[in-house]
Amino acid sequence: MSEKASCSCEHAPLDASSSVSTESIDQPSNSPASGLDTQRLALKIQNMDCPTEEKLIRLSLKSVKEVLALDFDLLNRILTVHHTLSNTDIVFSKLNEIGMSALPLSDTQAISAENHAQASAISRRQIVIMSFAALAAFSSELLVWRGAANDSLAVILLALIAVFAGGIPTLKKGWIALRHLSLNIYLLMTTAVIGAIAIGQWPEAAVVIVLFGIAEMIEATSLDRARNAIAGLMAHAPETANTLQADGQWQDKPVNEIILGQLIRARAGERIALDGLVDSGHSSVDQAAITGESMPVEKRVGDQVYAGTLNQSGTLQIRVGSLQGDTMLSRIARSVQQAQSQRAPTQSLVDQFAAYYTPIVFIIAILIAILPPILGSTSWHDSLYQALVLLVIACPCALVISTPVTVVCGLALAAKRGILIKGGLYLEQGKNLQLIALDKTGTLTEGKPRLTDVVTLAHLSQSEILRIAASLEAGSQHPVAHAILSSHAESGEKLMQVDHFSSITASGVNGEIEGLRYSLGNLRMFETLNLSLAPEALKIFREHLTQLEQQNKTVLILADTCQALALLAVADSLRASSQTAVRELQAMGINLVMLTGDNAQTAKAIAEQAGISEVRSQLLPEEKLAAITHFSETLCTGMVGDGINDAPALARAHIGFAMGAAGSDTALETADVALMQDDLRKLPEFIRISKQTARVLWQNISFAISIKILFFALTLSGHSSMWMAVFADTGTSLLVVLNGLRLLRYQDSSDSASSES
Repeated sequence: MSEKASCSCEHAPLDASSSVSTESIDQPSNSPASGLDTQRLALKIQNMDCPTEEKLIRLSLKSVKEVLALDFDLLNRILTVHHTLSNTDIVFSKLNEIGMSALPLSDTQAISAENHAQASAISRRQIVIMSFAALAAFSSELLVWRGAANDSLAVILLALIAVFAGGIPTLKKGWIALRHLSLNIYLLMTTAVIGAIAIGQWPEAAVVIVLFGIAEMIEATSLDRARNAIAGLMAHAPETANTLQADGQWQDKPVNEIILGQLIRARAGERIALDGLVDSGHSSVDQAAITGESMPVEKRVGDQVYAGTLNQSGTLQIRVGSLQGDTMLSRIARSVQQAQSQRAPTQSLVDQFAAYYTPIVFIIAILIAILPPILGSTSWHDSLYQALVLLVIACPCALVISTPVTVVCGLALAAKRGILIKGGLYLEQGKNLQLIALDKTGTLTEGKPRLTDVVTLAHLSQSEILRIAASLEAGSQHPVAHAILSSHAESGEKLMQVDHFSSITASGVNGEIEGLRYSLGNLRMFETLNLSLAPEALKIFREHLTQLEQQNKTVLILADTCQALALLAVADSLRASSQTAVRELQAMGINLVMLTGDNAQTAKAIAEQAGISEVRSQLLPEEKLAAITHFSETLCTGMVGDGINDAPALARAHIGFAMGAAGSDTALETADVALMQDDLRKLPEFIRISKQTARVLWQNISFAISIKILFFALTLSGHSSMWMAVFADTGTSLLVVLNGLRLLRYQDSSDSASSES
């Protein structure tokens, strides 16, 4: 297999389906731990909210050598442990030691995104206790403001009440961090509070720990909104379905009790419960939950319908094709949940920065506490106080938390628009695309060609030619084959038996019918047959071939072992959205090239209609791969396709886009980005979402760093206090989370393309 390149021209793993970022105990890994005896333990950890807990868990499980790798899904509070343990009790024991209460995922029913949405981060009891602590803390501050001494009995009692009522969880986590030598926010806060008490700043200690506790609660509530952004993807699916019983009666039944092949009914105004095929009825269905389409789609007998979509008019009877948990909606929600676990490049950069930043600031704080008094420039009290303020500022929480929240909101936004992105890596790379290669059939065109011409070149009649061609194409899934089979079906004649059948990728098919060998394929295949045609026959063949190709038709040649028997021409039409999408992409400065296996004349005509100047035609899959490899060496490249023939090129491109993935399980699983409906306008929309996500990311990063720099300056000049530092730090965390959540309200339009910078 080849390797997929990153936009920096470095190579990343090809397997685009491995979208969950698995991390080894010590360092990131690109794929889950593998091995014959490797097992997975999925755990729900309710109090695992941010990278602070992630780091602590990693440190705790580092000593267990049978633990090979860890998956962290912080937004959904899910930890997956890859291990070779015969007994997993030690994992639970290690987690309990650091205050992490874990439940096996199966016991919590956490697979349902709806359950994620229902789990509230903050209880009413916590709110009452924190309110009481806040009253005590600010009362102690008020007494000092009105003239009481910092060490008076009333001030000390109120401060102690505040610390013990609102700060015990923080102090416990600080103690755990100290035991595991983890320099995290809880240890920094615990040190700051104890230090403030040690130098007699009782009101400061109380206000600091209460403000931190309140900010933690607000931040947890804000993060719940990000979790619910994913949960909303599953909110459309009903829990019951109207099911046909053995006695012929219809009865509502829980979705998880329905089996494959059962008939369910969706009446007007109801949501469809499970994926399946329409068995009877006719209606229009709103598929926005799956494909992002704004207009309803007509559904008739035999059409595919999806769970969570809204039946708008008539009643549909549906033959169930997918069980709960395997529906397209479930797979989309699961893919987005897994994708947000994959670290985006910016997130990895921020995490690396934080790993160095916090210890450096901690060392600076120690130096500020010790050096000035030794040098005689300030008192020990003032130096210690300044050092404690710096400890509070040292926390990189706002910086670290801004990236995953922003990325997951970008992923959820795209999913709601019918664009399924398989990881933060691709969400971030979208803005860097410089060249996009597009397949022709099924991508730029409708992919539903119809047979337009049957030109006989020998003794066979048109009906005989069509019957032979249809028999050869009977097992093919290619759109051209469907056109031939559909035309033959109108005659009502049975297909003939084909023996010794073989298929040549991107060329054609051949086989024996009634003892005679026939070949049906494109000009490339015909030339490999090395037939010796009489000059007059060759002239007629060339004239007809040229005439059909000039009409922008794809031509198949039917031949036996001696001569060309007929030409079959099919025509495909350009998608209504292709020209608009091409104009938008070109307005963004993106180079476009068509890569197709079709003949040069037809490819050129379709490219001219679409507005694409560069065309490469009559390409085999390996030639498409070679073209993408060449482009990727110097440009950040995307590839858009819809078929198996495009798979190598899709894998090699920096970002592979699958068209119409709602109709293809394979495309949904393997593409880097799946465009759920057959609309190329989703491509520039994806790029705009990528740019908007990047814009919000850097807004958050810049804001968080600016606040840090500001308070460093205020602290060193003696103009800040501990409670101000806590307010600034936790307030910044809250603001970057809320700014990230703005992405969920982002409105896209084609007009915005010209304003993108």
